Amino acid sequence: MMRQFARLTVLSALACISVTLAACHHDDMPWRLTQITGHMPDLDFRLTDDHGKPVTGKDYQGKVVLLYFGYTHCPDVCPLTLAQLHVVMQRLGPLADQARILFVSVDPARDTPDVMHAYVNAFDPRAVGLSGKPGDIEALSKRYRSAFTREPDKGDGSYEVSHSSAIYIFDKQGKARLISTPNNPQDDLVHDLHLLIAPGTSA
Repeated sequence: MMRQFARLTVLSALACISVTLAACHHDDMPWRLTQITGHMPDLDFRLTDDHGKPVTGKDYQGKVVLLYFGYTHCPDVCPLTLAQLHVVMQRLGPLADQARILFVSVDPARDTPDVMHAYVNAFDPRAVGLSGKPGDIEALSKRYRSAFTREPDKGDGSYEVSHSSAIYIFDKQGKARLISTPNNPQDDLVHDLHLLIAPGTSA
């Protein structure tokens, strides 16, 4: 159910921008992922990082940002995605220091800063856990045409949160540039991140 929801919401997000992308200007860069340049808003939010510090999108300018919505109790999609992003960072080598993974919790009730810090750092030191007020997280999700919904309680106080699984990629100026889905090969993500971080060089 959760995987099906993830696939559907990613397809929905891509469908929403397909018409505008059809009119997108040609780019000299040989991108492999879906381009969203000029068709999604800049990186902008007011949340709390995994050290309990208030942060905004501007705090991450100067880095290429990979924005992903998930939660620490996620049984499969989130840990798999973060593990794959860790491998991507390893493949980038020294260039990875110029990138940040922003993991935005869609379950702020359980995902406190301490919980988020332990979780994201178990995957990669360049990952930052972000949480905040439910309304702020919902607004950010809608800003990037993402979606999530809390599933019914299992009766023991536990529950799952179905969510989309797209990764939104922003350049160092905070401009939305690319979107990656679970169907994209890891090589494509490495290739395009390399171009964003160090234009003119090859992966």
